[in-house]
Amino acid sequence: MDDRELVERCLAGDHDGLRTFIEQFQGWVFALCFRQLGHRQDAEDVAQESLARAVRHLSQWDQVRPLKPWILTIAVNRCRTHLSRRKTRAKTVAVDVDPPARHERLGGFDLAEELQLALQQLRDEYRTCFLLFHQQELSLQEVAKIMNCPDGTIKTWLHRARRELADLLRARGVVTEGGHELFRI
Repeated sequence: MDDRELVERCLAGDHDGLRTFIEQFQGWVFALCFRQLGHRQDAEDVAQESLARAVRHLSQWDQVRPLKPWILTIAVNRCRTHLSRRKTRAKTVAVDVDPPARHERLGGFDLAEELQLALQQLRDEYRTCFLLFHQQELSLQEVAKIMNCPDGTIKTWLHRARRELADLLRARGVVTEGGHELFRI
């Protein structure tokens, strides 16, 4: 079933269509929210809120454009709102774990965990465009539309995000000096 047909079923009140819609997009939305927010509970809440908002506003979707980037735009905006609210709440004291101690405690490192920690240290714009491009596999043009900025800005942010991630992972002892190849800089 194509996007247009799925949306029409949802708008007609078809419960199976709505279930299919949620099943089709919940993984992508949750993954993006989790990478953006870094906390599972927050990601679950924001993903659910994003999908509910998408369903409520399905009639506003421009059928000329693909559905997935439209839904991810909603999720990105909900994540931004959540992050801005989080920043206004009382700040908690973060304990910085020394990289060698962390390595010994874990008995080795988990690259996915280390990458998640490094992603959380990036500027919001860098993290968002990196995740949309690499994790969601959207084109530069789709990322630019979602983030409402020129293609050239997205290219710059992607380059900077890759470089900063490589530097952060290198500083934590996760990758060697040549480790920037992980991010195709």
